[in-house]
Amino acid sequence: MNSPLKILVIGCGNMGASHAAAYDKMSEFEICGLVSRGSSKEKLNQKLNGNYPLFDDYQKALTETKPDAVCISTYPDTHEEIAINSLEQGCHIFIEKPLADTIAGSERIIQKAKESNKKVVVGYILRHHPSWIRFIDEAQKLGKPLVMRMNLNQQSHGVMWDVHRSLMKSLSPIVDCGVHYIDVMCQMTRSKPVTVSAIGARLTEDIAPDNYNYGQLQIRFEDGSVGWYEAGWGPMVSETAFFIKDVFGPKGAVSIVAKDAGGSGKSDDVDSHTKTESIRVHHAEIDSKNHFTKADEWIDMKDEPGHQELCDREQAYFLKAIKENIDLTDHLDDALNSLKIAFACDESVKTGKIITLK
Repeated sequence: MNSPLKILVIGCGNMGASHAAAYDKMSEFEICGLVSRGSSKEKLNQKLNGNYPLFDDYQKALTETKPDAVCISTYPDTHEEIAINSLEQGCHIFIEKPLADTIAGSERIIQKAKESNKKVVVGYILRHHPSWIRFIDEAQKLGKPLVMRMNLNQQSHGVMWDVHRSLMKSLSPIVDCGVHYIDVMCQMTRSKPVTVSAIGARLTEDIAPDNYNYGQLQIRFEDGSVGWYEAGWGPMVSETAFFIKDVFGPKGAVSIVAKDAGGSGKSDDVDSHTKTESIRVHHAEIDSKNHFTKADEWIDMKDEPGHQELCDREQAYFLKAIKENIDLTDHLDDALNSLKIAFACDESVKTGKIITLK
């Protein structure tokens, strides 16, 4: 029997805790340490009923535990340093999105992974969600061009406002969250994005003067498709229409209708962000009197996986990538592509210009 892979968990907040919970119950992994600068590692250790070694410093943890793999769920501005050091130590990496807080940093991680012949899996959780896979599949049946409308505004308060303020020390909401939905749009169109434009607003003194806590981006694709994504964080954000996931094309429309997850008071609930509950498919066909010839279809998704099960699926894929030596070139290219688009949108906000993508 093969020995379990020793995994070091760096970052024990929301996502780190969920990934650690996945490793804790998978016999193929053995947690060799939990790392955080604050008290989250103690809380996580208690939650897991574990007796895992605890560390404040990730470099010390790498040296002492000698892991086979590392899970990085820290703030984006630390990703590059931790990832490079982990790869140099001969570790495979699971890293939360975005890959890094700069394009150059992301490219350095990818290059280091190639040089060290180690796997790097980026946490694009929606790629493991059967309902989102179905949503993308249905969208691809609508013809071209597509019109893609998505948002995730979060009326963050309490602990979540602390989390969002910390995240905005590195990135804006449309970059941090937007990479997920840009990735979805690219999968729907399978077309090259050509230009982006974006707007943003700084609605609080709690963040740096050069950042913004509300943003909206627009993308034009080579095939004529267009898409927009909107994200806002903060106690002032409206919860009216905060959860829109809608696509239409020449043949009709497909929409996620999350009546419960999209309800009042749930915009900053991480477990609600991936839920679909149901998908509505609308057919555009009309008769000679312009009446619809087909009724809308409702696809029930109420048995979909929750947030923790999705994290379990991500880690199962990470394990599979290592064990079966899966070629992750396309995976990393897609992660880099969505980040390039998101940063171009960030540039558009700050310059007021339309950005042409190379």
